[in-house]
Amino acid sequence: MRSSLSKLSNLQQRVIAAVIGVAIIVSSILYSDLTFVLLFSTLSMLTQLEFYKLLGLDGNQPLTSYGTMCGVLLIILTFVIEKGLIGFENYFLISPLLAMIFFIKLYKKNDLKPFTNIGFTFLGLIYVALPFSLIVVMAMRGGVYNYEIILGSLLLLWATDVGAYFAGTKFGRRKLFERVSPKKSWEGALGGAASATLISFVLGYYFQTFEPWKWFCIGAIIVVTGTYGDLVESLFKRSIAIKDSGSSIPGHGGFLDRFDGLLLSAPFIVTFLKLFS
Repeated sequence: MRSSLSKLSNLQQRVIAAVIGVAIIVSSILYSDLTFVLLFSTLSMLTQLEFYKLLGLDGNQPLTSYGTMCGVLLIILTFVIEKGLIGFENYFLISPLLAMIFFIKLYKKNDLKPFTNIGFTFLGLIYVALPFSLIVVMAMRGGVYNYEIILGSLLLLWATDVGAYFAGTKFGRRKLFERVSPKKSWEGALGGAASATLISFVLGYYFQTFEPWKWFCIGAIIVVTGTYGDLVESLFKRSIAIKDSGSSIPGHGGFLDRFDGLLLSAPFIVTFLKLFS
């Protein structure tokens, strides 16, 4: 299948991969809270593994398997706590697991920069696993799973990406942040904002979880922080001299390429919801 897709144009690959990906994600979100947490645990695992793999290309040695395991456990722990199956104090279980990172590195004799790699191991948890666990917090509204929050946020993120892609391709002239990402333009950013505004209006009409103004606020958060998320990931890729984070998703690069906007949006969205909902 991958060889067949490679014969298509980049846009055709993007569309086909997007349709399949959206179908899997939306069906998992709608079906149940268990399929939702299974999906996002898997996405977090794949994204974190990809992040550590890229760090390895630059000569670093993070604890790939152990760090990723801690990330998945954080997401599952967040789910069962937010669902009310166990008490909040069980969050402390993650503390000794993270402390073990120092003990493990103590026995890595071939690691010339152990503390640098300890830092990179923690960075994978902070940059990838923590935002995914915050997405679980968003979904478990008052201990009850609410698919509208997650689905609405993803629709806004996808609308921003699609609007920015087509507006940037058609009208892009003024560079948004040329030092980090030469292809991104102000026209693309405005196209993404326009698409997100339209979707915010639709969500405010059809989704009853929030008042319309809150959907517009979430849309604004995603437009700004999602764009910065793209730029931060571009900065990371430039620092290790690569174009894409991977080739796992045809036409889209790797998982980090696809979810970079979500990683920086999640902390701001969940903070907004906790303060104003």
